Order: sequence, then C-alpha cells, then structure tokens
Amino acid sequence: MTKKNALAYGAIALLFLGLGLYMGVRTKQADPVTTTVAPTAGPQTPVQAMFAQSMNDATGANHSLSRWKGKALVVNFWAPWCAPCVQEMPELDQLAAESTAKNINIIGIGIDSPANIAEFAAKHKISYPLYVAGLSGTELARDFGNKQGGLPYTVLIGADGQVRKTYLGKLKFDELKADLAKL
Repeated sequence: MTKKNALAYGAIALLFLGLGLYMGVRTKQADPVTTTVAPTAGPQTPVQAMFAQSMNDATGANHSLSRWKGKALVVNFWAPWCAPCVQEMPELDQLAAESTAKNINIIGIGIDSPANIAEFAAKHKISYPLYVAGLSGTELARDFGNKQGGLPYTVLIGADGQVRKTYLGKLKFDELKADLAKL
C-alpha cells in the first residue's frame, strides 16, 4: 500500500468516525418517542395490539388508541420524509372530513421523531389525528402484513375490529372509497 493510499484511507476513516460521533450525539438529543403497550394474556391480533397502545400526538399529548375500538378505521402509516405519504395526505384529510358523518375515522401513525412530526403537522394543518410511533410504528405495520416495510401503508379496519384490506403505496382513492362503502 502506498503512502498516498494510506492517507486516503485514514481520511475516509476519520470522516466516518466524525459522522458516527455526530449522529450519536444528535440521536441522544432527539425527543423521546412515547409508546406504551398494555400487558395482555395470550396472543393478540394486530388490531388488538394496536388498541392496547398509547401514543403521543403531534403536540406531545398521550392518547390511548383503544378510543378507536368499535369504529370503522383507516390507519395510515406514514413519514414526513416519504413523498407519496405527503402527496396523499391532503386527499386523506378531505376524506376524513367527509367520512365523519358516516362514523368512519382516519388516523395517521407517523414513523419519525416527535419533533419532525410536530413540525410537519404545524406546517400542513392536517385535521385528522396524527400519532407519533417512531420506529415501533414500523413493527406495528409489519404485524398488519407490511413485510416489505414500505410507506405509505394503509389498513382498513371494520367496526368489528377485523382487518378488511391493506394498501401498500400511495392510495388510489376511488378504490378506498369503494372499500369504505362496503363497511
């Protein structure tokens, strides 16, 4: 190995060391994600597991997701850095306003830091509830069948607590509205 190559490898190693230290400090300063899960006996369905959790909303207030039991529910897993997620949110917001009278609710479960979701919510004024799940939201989405881990991922849950359909990728709203009409 030449002296020139050794210097180049050393410089790259120092760059990665600096980047690692920066990310470590930055991660320690991030807002904590508060998600609690109630203890249960026996295996749970993904819907039961979701209803057993409490999550913070975009303002930091903690909410029990059990408040959605017995209601038809559209659960949208999203992230502020996901372009298709952001593109579909205005239409989801409009659908949420239209669906309230039909007792169909829409919630968003954000897979990002509390600070990023709060910033996004303040900027875009989404009217349906946005919850902060952090990386645990990815695991919850996997429980609902999102084995690829892609976003957006949407789950349609009937008032009976049964998953009726899942959607991977940007929603086709004509399809979603037809599926909602069947509830």
